[in-house]
Amino acid sequence: MIAQAYTLGDSLGLAVWCHDQAGQYQTMPQPGASWQPQGEPLRQSSEYMRQGTAKLLTLFYPTDGRVRVQGVTHCPNAVLHPWLKSELNAILAQLPLAVQALDLLTTQQMWRRCSKGCWSALHSLAELPPFRMLLVLDNLAGHKTPAFVLWLVAHGIMPLYTPLAGSWLNMAESIQRILARRALAGQSPQTPEQIIHHLEAVAAHWNQAPTPFVWGGKRATRRTRQRHHTLGGCGACTHRPVQRRPSKLQEWLPSSQMSH
Repeated sequence: MIAQAYTLGDSLGLAVWCHDQAGQYQTMPQPGASWQPQGEPLRQSSEYMRQGTAKLLTLFYPTDGRVRVQGVTHCPNAVLHPWLKSELNAILAQLPLAVQALDLLTTQQMWRRCSKGCWSALHSLAELPPFRMLLVLDNLAGHKTPAFVLWLVAHGIMPLYTPLAGSWLNMAESIQRILARRALAGQSPQTPEQIIHHLEAVAAHWNQAPTPFVWGGKRATRRTRQRHHTLGGCGACTHRPVQRRPSKLQEWLPSSQMSH
């Protein structure tokens, strides 16, 4: 369902966003390359003080590559949920009017389809708000609290939770790795505030020229094409190999002689 959201969400007029929390990033020398004068490599001390950690709250829009981030030192529900609600409200307010609502029948069908994996308490579907957004996020207990899920549904947002060991389905993790590598590689932050500053600065720079993410991309297209078995003489293909008829010699000779 998450893969279908990535590939079909935009065609249905639905915004597909991804959420994740990155970290914890420690106040210690970070591995990685850095630009230094020739013959003067960066030398980091083997001694450092643990002054705390930082985390990065992330909302990612793969269609155009935009990212919304907030650096924090801790991330309980009391911090995460207000930030998510504020950012999601801002995103919904920017959606074009033409895609804010689907027809009633389509809305009911999509609520039924998506609610199977996250919340079975959807009653009176006719009273549900228009389906406006799909939110991909991991299956932490805090993401499934009734108050938070009810808020999402009331605003037309359906959460899609990644399955166990399925975090690779969340494209927010990909952008987080890019931002963290650009912000912290080769650095030696002394305080969590320095880590937060680096991460947020890199995210702001990324948004000046974001790169869209495509689910699967050309590699998935090549894999799909390789699974097809072309039929000679035309451009047709089949997903299953064509069974070859035995030749006249194979039909005439006994199996014992064929083995020789």
